[in-house]
Amino acid sequence: MKKNIFGATGRAVAAIGQGSWYIDLADRRLAMDALQLGLDLGMDHIDTAEMYGSGAAENVIGEAIQGRRDQVFLVSKVLPGNASRRGTISACERSLRQLGTDRLDCYLLHWRGSYPLEETFAAFEQLQRDGKIRSYGVSNFDADDLQEALDVAGPGRLACNQVLYHLNERAIEHAVLPFCRQHDMALVAYSPFGHDDFPKPGTDGRRVLDDIAQAHDATAHQIALAFLTRDASVFAIPKSARAAHAQANAQAGSIVLAEEEIARIDAAFPRGEEPRHLPMI
Repeated sequence: MKKNIFGATGRAVAAIGQGSWYIDLADRRLAMDALQLGLDLGMDHIDTAEMYGSGAAENVIGEAIQGRRDQVFLVSKVLPGNASRRGTISACERSLRQLGTDRLDCYLLHWRGSYPLEETFAAFEQLQRDGKIRSYGVSNFDADDLQEALDVAGPGRLACNQVLYHLNERAIEHAVLPFCRQHDMALVAYSPFGHDDFPKPGTDGRRVLDDIAQAHDATAHQIALAFLTRDASVFAIPKSARAAHAQANAQAGSIVLAEEEIARIDAAFPRGEEPRHLPMI
């Protein structure tokens, strides 16, 4: 499993981790088995949020990692509506209880809301001083939002930006990814297979993926993950609620694409024009 440095934290973290959106709706035992197998296979980055099942996803993860907390780079997120200074601290403490842990490795503002960033980041700084989080960052921030956040937090304080990124949605490559590279922030791709938007069999793009997959004894999904994480600053967090899917995702972490293969995928899934607003789901 390839590991990259997670932004300014300096931590080496698996390039392909484990997401948990809707994991609370899956069979609980199967979901926990998948998370635990993922850890066994080196996918130490586990991402969740207070929004996911109103804390139910955090509860599933907490049970799955019981006795293995030190193996995990654990991330959760505060909802914008809770992101006042006092609200952020309360939300973090709730997440810690749900997860059955005393700390998060990274804590994110899920998206921008009405509370000033100064309030939210002041809470993050307090939580960090208190040892309840080790680093913090943001999610769904466009380049101009990132600049504002950087101005508030200061250099080297924002660990990452988590954004929508998959083969059919490459908008972040225009400005967001270059900004993150320049300022030593990790970029974390959520929904890396798209939200019911993975290239369908028989389409031109899927034929390219299948052809490259055959050369690597892999699947189209594994090639997609390898492409998205080709940059050393990018991480992906596909959700897997079954062990077989977790194993397939982990295997993608060892695939190295040739420049010619990257160029073929790039041509098959053009990033298009830069949008006026950052896509998110």
